[in-house]
Amino acid sequence: MPHLVENLKIACATQRSISHLCRAIDINRQQFNRYINGQTRPSAHNLARIAKYFDLDAADFGLAPRLFRERLRKPTLDLNQSSELLKAFPGDLTALRRHIGYFQTYHRSPSWPGMVVCSCSRFVEKGGLVHVKSMERLRDAGNGIQQFSKYIGLAAFYRNRIFITERVVGPNPVLSQTILLPFDEYQRVYLRGTTMGVSWRRENLPYASRMIWRYVGAEPNLRDLLSRCGPLPLSSRRLPPMVRSFLADPSAEVYAVPAEY
Repeated sequence: MPHLVENLKIACATQRSISHLCRAIDINRQQFNRYINGQTRPSAHNLARIAKYFDLDAADFGLAPRLFRERLRKPTLDLNQSSELLKAFPGDLTALRRHIGYFQTYHRSPSWPGMVVCSCSRFVEKGGLVHVKSMERLRDAGNGIQQFSKYIGLAAFYRNRIFITERVVGPNPVLSQTILLPFDEYQRVYLRGTTMGVSWRRENLPYASRMIWRYVGAEPNLRDLLSRCGPLPLSSRRLPPMVRSFLADPSAEVYAVPAEY
């Protein structure tokens, strides 16, 4: 692609800043600088990600600059540049920084009646935003089911609440929403709140459930953290008493929208 560098610069000129572009695509800024300086070429995977952001095909970056300008158009959604929604993140960044680190998370789901779904999540600051990365590993030996899901998202802090929006990484993305109450002055381990998503084992029905996050530190043993993920009965000794009490409360019923609605 003899015109790759020039076309990358043309595309970048349509953006608010290169830093904003790198955050949106989730590419390291120094790495991207090497692309536009001609020091290295993006991998096929990264070029595809860049092209997708601009609503282009990767091959379009090989066009002559005149043709590339004609092909280039604004992203289909204005979310990438001036969305009021994106302006909501990160809110009170100083308050969010107090929660940077890893968590074991627990919630109820209609996909696993009578069980608690245990997963893990991480808050990490990058580029002035607090990113959320979550992993969910579920096994159902009786039905031969193994599910490993990754989620990415953003967190915002407003009115002493943490608002989290995540999407599943993969060909069939879905969104989930979580609101958590931060630690109080004397309790700095648990975040309690509610989550809303869709059940993957029951026709993708929308549901809402209580959720509780347990802080496990800035650098935990990740192998141990993942090994604890999976569905657990409410009676399991692997559930901390605080988690069991919060999720077993009679008022903690999972609310799911029936398919006939």
